[in-house]
Amino acid sequence: MTSFIQLWLHSDPLHPVREWLEGIEIHNHKLAHFLCKAIPAQCPFERDITLFGRKLFHIPPMCKLNPFYEQVVGLRFKALCYLADQCGEDVTVYC
Repeated sequence: MTSFIQLWLHSDPLHPVREWLEGIEIHNHKLAHFLCKAIPAQCPFERDITLFGRKLFHIPPMCKLNPFYEQVVGLRFKALCYLADQCGEDVTVYC
């Protein structure tokens, strides 16, 4: 019974979703444009809070708390590469 609990604790229950996200291929320019618009280039939550020109505190990038952060960023990168390489589009508007 102990080995089952250890196996369960060390296994990653989100692994199938991660694999699915990593396996998505981009073959449609509409999907690529949607992904580039929907997934921000930088974490939208990171910022400095200032009052009267003085920095009160810093909110760290919380995007990395997302368990699928790496896969989502990789998906955005795939979409950008598809638009640039396959469609020959200028992707600087998404950077």
